[in-house]
Amino acid sequence: MNRFENKTILITGGTSGIGLAGAERLIKEGAKVLITGRTEKHLKIAAEKLGKNAIIIDDNAEDEESPNRLTSAVEKIGKLDGLWLNAAYAIGGNLDEMNKETIEKMFRVNVVSPMLQMGVLSKHIKDGGSVLVTSSSAVYEGQSSVSLYSASKAAILAAARCWATELAPRKIRVNSLVPGPISSNLRSALPNDLRQQFEEELAEVVLLKRVGNPEEAAAVAVFLLSDEASYVTGSQYVVDGGLLMI
Repeated sequence: MNRFENKTILITGGTSGIGLAGAERLIKEGAKVLITGRTEKHLKIAAEKLGKNAIIIDDNAEDEESPNRLTSAVEKIGKLDGLWLNAAYAIGGNLDEMNKETIEKMFRVNVVSPMLQMGVLSKHIKDGGSVLVTSSSAVYEGQSSVSLYSASKAAILAAARCWATELAPRKIRVNSLVPGPISSNLRSALPNDLRQQFEEELAEVVLLKRVGNPEEAAAVAVFLLSDEASYVTGSQYVVDGGLLMI
């Protein structure tokens, strides 16, 4: 299929995991993509994988200049057909380990940055375009030791629903992807033993009894960005192997 022929999509956090899998699929279907990342190794791998149809942007979402950096990159190529706000990170910790700096950093990357990026980039999205926000099944799981991450993903999920209403007059659709346990770099900041324990516990209660892969989540993301989802907005699509059953 060439659902994205002559279309341009920007993906934040697109140099690894679900974002990279989505970028690969978009390019195969005819798109030109802009992707952001901040890890040198991932930037290099993404550039090699994606080739000439990708513009790689070295961008730290925690940096207050990130919105301006992305705006400059978009202005050089024109309007966007789609925007996928995917950049985020996860850490775990007990309640008594939380401190102001940790909380503020998590919300700065997972909530403040995408909201600021959306604010400046929305005017660069074509009328009739699409926006996708990556949330997480952690919002609903109620797992211990991930309250901070869960709260940040709940916040951006709520914001996306409001954006769907605000952008509806321009026929811009806004939806959320809600991945469950997916093998990716998102939990790379977690200690290995905690990450393994976390994923093993989730896999036990997943109906399909396994952790998903980035390509499975990316397939749903690409659908939501495509014109095939032309009557879908304000929705949240769960890709979790039956973990939540919602």
